[in-house]
Amino acid sequence: MLKKLRIKFIALNMATVAVVLTVVFTTICVANHRQSVATVDGALNQAIAQASEHQSRQMGKDAFGEGQPESADGQPALDGEQPAPPTIGGRERSEGQVIPVALFSVSSDGAMTALGRYNTASISQDVLEQAGEQLAGADEGFGSLSDLGLFYVKRQAGGVMYLAFADMGSASGWRALAATLAVVEVAALAVFLVISLFFSRWALRPVARAWTQQRRFVADASHDLKTPLTVILANTSIALEHPERSVASQSQWLESTQHEAEAMQGLVGDLLTLAKMDEEEAAAQSGAARPALEEVDLSDVIEGEVLQFESVAFERGVKLGSQVEPGIKLRGNEQRLRRLAGTLIDNACKYVDDGGAVDVALSRAGKQAKLEVRNTGAPISPEDLPHVFDRFYRADKARTGGVGGHGLGLAIARAIAEEHGGALTASSTQAEGTAFTATLPLK
Repeated sequence: MLKKLRIKFIALNMATVAVVLTVVFTTICVANHRQSVATVDGALNQAIAQASEHQSRQMGKDAFGEGQPESADGQPALDGEQPAPPTIGGRERSEGQVIPVALFSVSSDGAMTALGRYNTASISQDVLEQAGEQLAGADEGFGSLSDLGLFYVKRQAGGVMYLAFADMGSASGWRALAATLAVVEVAALAVFLVISLFFSRWALRPVARAWTQQRRFVADASHDLKTPLTVILANTSIALEHPERSVASQSQWLESTQHEAEAMQGLVGDLLTLAKMDEEEAAAQSGAARPALEEVDLSDVIEGEVLQFESVAFERGVKLGSQVEPGIKLRGNEQRLRRLAGTLIDNACKYVDDGGAVDVALSRAGKQAKLEVRNTGAPISPEDLPHVFDRFYRADKARTGGVGGHGLGLAIARAIAEEHGGALTASSTQAEGTAFTATLPLK
């Protein structure tokens, strides 16, 4: 399942990036093409404007009877003046692309005459004839002749109809740009694929860990529920085999059934406690208010729990000592703080060696309350120590000594500490024994 999830994660990321890059690069190419076409349109109109202005000057000269010589192409020359060619280079050069233009005047009978002094390009005669035929009845304005590979502007100015042409290749720079951007997109997708492969492992690592923990949780819970259910069913079956017997004569099976049912009740209660705390944590992360807290005298809570376990320690031959600093108060849930302290003391009494000692200490450490519960005996192995707070995790059987338990107590204790903004840690060595330390902020 995780493999499929990873593939979907990578595929979704790659598709998203591909769509975004394609849209962005397409927009760039379209904008570039439109800008190039606008540049061509401007160049064609500029050529017509120059020709029209020159024609107006010539007509003004003729109105005063000043004859002018004609140029080799039959057009009148204005005192030898030629239109200024486009300026290139230099600090004050004109902005934009220099477009080669072919300019013609069109007579009333459709004949086209090249205005040589304004031409920076030439058109073959057959192409010119085809263009003239296609544009004979066309409206004024800018357009293109795709089959001839020409842009054109048809416009009347100063009583003269002009046709200006430019090659469509003048606006084809977007093709090279598109090819370049396509290569860039492929390279970017390849790089992003490598990055996605790396980050997909990192992003899905918590999911994989949660999936593994969930599977182990279900397996462990099923195992812990299966055993008492099996015993209960067996006891019930034995009792039903002899319905004529009295309840007193079958008390052995009934007591065993009650014991297993109470064990199941404890397990289900612990599971519900964890589920409720997880739900409260998720709600708090989403912005919901946490349950109301009250001022708790932690010193009284710890002293009360120590007192509760004195008889337990006495029965097991364990020396139970305490050093509780008075007057340590914080805001929290008193019932859960009692559960935290009780779990740590209970575990310490269960796993202490014969004739050993359990020490409970509560003190201030700066702006925190520090609760340390330490016992003597065989240490927790380095392999087990990182997992003692995992749900349903139990250390080696040699250390547990058959004392039972479902492996949920320390998980609940850590959840309580974290719920109060603190932490719960564990250390274990042969020389110093095993210590569980809870730190809780004082508010």
